[in-house]
Amino acid sequence: MNRSILIVICDFLLVSLLAFSTVDITKIAKPGGAPVLTLNQATNHVTGRQDLGEVMSLALQEERKNRDALLGELSRTRQTIGQREQEMQNVQNQLRAREEQTARLQTEETNLLGQFAAAQTNIENLNQQLHATTVESVISKEQRAAMEAEARKQADKERQLQSQLAELQRNNETIMAERGALSNQLQMSEASNRMAIGQMSQMQDEVNAQRQENAKLAEGVTALATKSSDLAKEIRENRPLAPNEIFDELVTNRLLASFYGLKSGAFGGESSKYKQAQTILVTDGTNTFAVCHIQDTPLTLWNPGAQWDELSGTLARGSGVIQIQSISFDGTDPRIVMIPISEEAVRACGGKVYRISADPYKFQDAVVIGTQESYYGESNFQIDLTAPQYLKMDHNSLKGLFGKFNPSSGDLVFSKTGTLLGVMANNNYCVMIRGFTPGATFRFGPDGRNQPTAQTLSALYALVSEMPYKLQ
Repeated sequence: MNRSILIVICDFLLVSLLAFSTVDITKIAKPGGAPVLTLNQATNHVTGRQDLGEVMSLALQEERKNRDALLGELSRTRQTIGQREQEMQNVQNQLRAREEQTARLQTEETNLLGQFAAAQTNIENLNQQLHATTVESVISKEQRAAMEAEARKQADKERQLQSQLAELQRNNETIMAERGALSNQLQMSEASNRMAIGQMSQMQDEVNAQRQENAKLAEGVTALATKSSDLAKEIRENRPLAPNEIFDELVTNRLLASFYGLKSGAFGGESSKYKQAQTILVTDGTNTFAVCHIQDTPLTLWNPGAQWDELSGTLARGSGVIQIQSISFDGTDPRIVMIPISEEAVRACGGKVYRISADPYKFQDAVVIGTQESYYGESNFQIDLTAPQYLKMDHNSLKGLFGKFNPSSGDLVFSKTGTLLGVMANNNYCVMIRGFTPGATFRFGPDGRNQPTAQTLSALYALVSEMPYKLQ
């Protein structure tokens, strides 16, 4: 609805309200008198309603006109929007057409560029062919001149060759004559050559005979050298060494064996034990090991045996130190401990590796060297048929170089040639070392934990207890 129409309607309603609410003047003019009737009131009321209806009708018509105008404007706007959409669609189609045309133009441009490059290549090829053709023409002229010159040279050469041929024919006749003379000389030379070959064959036979005689002499010299070497070795092996010499060599080559053991105490806690002893490296030709007595280690053969929680040890010589990986108990006498050593460890420690005596009964006496104290001396030994693996030391024949001494268990016993006989099992008997024959083995280091040391030591103790009393 229009604003102006709304204002008119509001004004009309206000006037109508004022007309209906007018005060009757006749009633207040004469108090107590009869009321005066006015006919204009009713007339005015009907007219106001008619005017309001007319106004409302006019307003309705105006509103319809406005609505029709708005509908017409809406229809025109829709038509305009449709035209705009059609125009946009046309523009989009034109844009796509332009893009397709641009793509075609780019493709044509690429093709034209390729054709242009191909044309340039063809031009270059044609230029090269043209240049090659020109050069060939020039070369052909030069070849023709060269061929003519060559032909002239060949003609001159032919004439020279004809002259040379005539000269060669004359020379050939001379050579044929000389050939006959040379043939006679050749026959004479062949006869002389046959004589020389016969003499050479005779001389070759004499040389071969001399070589055979020399070979026999060489074999004799080699055999003599071998015998001399074997004899020198036998003399060296059988030559008795002085105890001083054996002891001095041992002092130079011995190793310090250190052992450490850890076990649980009887009343809780832990207890440890540390032992040291001097030892040497020994080989049986296959294995290399160090030897010592069990008393030089923290271990003890007893029943019940001790359960060791950890065992470790080292072998040291000078600046070379190696870790002991395991120890083994000799299969003949478990009181003798053997420590296997690898070749790398032997090289790390250095020093001499002693050999086991191949003939322990060659000499009547032996050299005894202490491992705990620095004493050594000579002692006779006896063969005990009841103990074939042992040597019985004769205490009455002991001759200590620092006075009298008494061998004790753990001492090393050497033959007079410096090879190892064995280790003193007790104060009277030496167990002979014949090779690396372990009866039981303990691992050292972290790998040795939780191994049944108690049962093993008890079993080994039982073996020693079963030996004859003189060997215990």
